[in-house]
Amino acid sequence: MPDHFQHAHALVETDQIGAGTRIWAFAHVLPGAVIGADCNICDHVFIENKVRIGDRVTVKCGVQLWDGLTVEDDVFIGPNATFTNDHYPRSKHHLAQSLTTIVHQGASIGANATILPGLSIGRNAMVGAGAVVTRDVPPNAIVVGNPARITGYVETGTPAAAAGAAALPQAVYGGHGAHQARGADGSMRTLRTAGAKLYPMPLVEDLRGALVFGEVDQHLPFPPKRYFVVFDVPSREVRGEHAHRELHEFLICLRGTCSVALDDGVARDEVVLDTPTVGLHVPPRLWRVHYKYSPDAILLVLCSDVYKADDYIRDYEQFLALTASGAR
Repeated sequence: MPDHFQHAHALVETDQIGAGTRIWAFAHVLPGAVIGADCNICDHVFIENKVRIGDRVTVKCGVQLWDGLTVEDDVFIGPNATFTNDHYPRSKHHLAQSLTTIVHQGASIGANATILPGLSIGRNAMVGAGAVVTRDVPPNAIVVGNPARITGYVETGTPAAAAGAAALPQAVYGGHGAHQARGADGSMRTLRTAGAKLYPMPLVEDLRGALVFGEVDQHLPFPPKRYFVVFDVPSREVRGEHAHRELHEFLICLRGTCSVALDDGVARDEVVLDTPTVGLHVPPRLWRVHYKYSPDAILLVLCSDVYKADDYIRDYEQFLALTASGAR
């Protein structure tokens, strides 16, 4: 007897199915498909030959998984989500090789979302209901709309409005107001990510205007050796998406607003920088993303060392591995 369940009205042509998986009525699985353990394949799901599904995956009703798709462990695929594997499909015209799409571990695809071919949906990402995904989705990003745009990052304090059509629970986005730099009493918010800290910058105001300053050893967490300024960023674009091995950075938004999402491999934060009176210290080994730039935003970044290309960690999976191992 098989160690998985398949409904009497399911057509299952593969024997590569893990223990505890359940395949329900009117699903059709072709002979070359591989399905992991403890998966739930709901009614009216079609799975083609060159599809690989990991463990503990849920595929809701009305989904078709085409050749070239890899679904890693713990993924949720909502009802009627649509995957594609050909940019320019024509009747009776077939690609020599299907484009590869990967849905990474822990990601969720909302109902009726459409995923264009050849893309990567990052680890733990949330694709909102009805979104049309035309570009790779970074790890932990929340994307909604047509075309899909990043509106937040999971478990960083992104407010409920970021969820849009996805209707994400509060546990995902972290609650209202948590992304503000200051608390209700004006004090600096304490961050969860290891080593990150918000600093109040001294402000002097009089009839002639306002001045903010900072002195090394008194107001700054390290002596800067370099700076750069980011400005004129299209509001929907994302910058950063990396970590450093040794470099410290101190961020001050001199004008306008931008959001910074931080990730230490365990905890996540999001901070809105909207005043030159607040600085954000980002130490080494923190993954950071800058996004939601206002049109007038000017972001000053002070650095503890000169530019070194080999100090960057640009792959999130490598970042997680290095963080877990403690290696440099």
